[in-house]
Amino acid sequence: MIEGFGHLGTMGVVDRLVRPVDRAMQRQAWVAFPYALSKKFGDDQGANMAGLLAYYAFLSIFPLLLVFTTILAYVLRGNPHLQQRILHSALVEFPVIGDQLKTEGLRGHWYVLVASAVISLWGARGVAAAAQTAWNTVWNVPYARRPGFLPALARSFGLLAVTGLAVLVTGLLSGIGESGDALGILTRVGVFVASAVINVGVFLLAFRLATANEVALRNMVPGAVISGVLWQVLLVVGTFLLAHQVRHMQSLYGTFGVVLGLLAWLHLQATLTLYAVEADVVRTRRLWPRSLVQPPLTQGDQRAYRAYAETTRRRPKDEQDVDVQFPERTPTQAAPDPSETSTTPTADEPTS
Repeated sequence: MIEGFGHLGTMGVVDRLVRPVDRAMQRQAWVAFPYALSKKFGDDQGANMAGLLAYYAFLSIFPLLLVFTTILAYVLRGNPHLQQRILHSALVEFPVIGDQLKTEGLRGHWYVLVASAVISLWGARGVAAAAQTAWNTVWNVPYARRPGFLPALARSFGLLAVTGLAVLVTGLLSGIGESGDALGILTRVGVFVASAVINVGVFLLAFRLATANEVALRNMVPGAVISGVLWQVLLVVGTFLLAHQVRHMQSLYGTFGVVLGLLAWLHLQATLTLYAVEADVVRTRRLWPRSLVQPPLTQGDQRAYRAYAETTRRRPKDEQDVDVQFPERTPTQAAPDPSETSTTPTADEPTS
């Protein structure tokens, strides 16, 4: 009993200290919105989704580079100077590993080409599938409204085509920027801006392909702009670190450092992109402010929890309905018995 009262007393003190901070935070948009964004990211298990995206991207990139270099080795066998120029311009898109591959040159065998192509397609298909799952989860699209197997497969190949085209175009622009020393800083700035604009368009198209049609395209524009700019910034930062840091550590850390560096870069990119999409959802559906101490729930809390529950619906609305209720009670009232206030019907119970 004494321990119980001590626990209640401690909780009361914490409640009295935190609740005023909570109310003050909810009144300040510059604090309330980032907190709601981080809470939504945690509720959606965004870290797990980012890790899965990074894993499949890594699994796709290394074999894809082998395919790329092997094909160039066969096609440009008699022109080593052109080999190096093309290789340099395209691999600028992949910080950390670009220098490693450029030092090895363009070479390969047909069996390496076949095996690498198969593994790369498998990894790329995993990236596309993981992206669709992540984006629909972030937007709380019910399972019943998500594309079926064949439409999802078609969207996956569309995502692969968009990504491949973006890599080639931005790789070419990066190569132009690297060769624009005679024109100075203006050329590099122009290339950066052009690449960022292309990246924004690519991200917007990728978001459209990865998300169910019930989400309007206009709601994805801010996230695509943020993602495109951040992608370009990370490319520049990655290239800078490659030139000034990783190159000098190659002999010490070798392949181990290259792999870890690429994984970290891919995970950071996936995390920032997911945060950008989450910001679109929080802004569009007004999922803020969120409360630090519950109860009571804010309107943003209630909208978020309704969306989470609706996401689990696996049949059309005329066959399955999800009902969410929030009983009115003050913060000092005891929580009701779950057995007496169950608001989510079971599979055998009719909905209200």
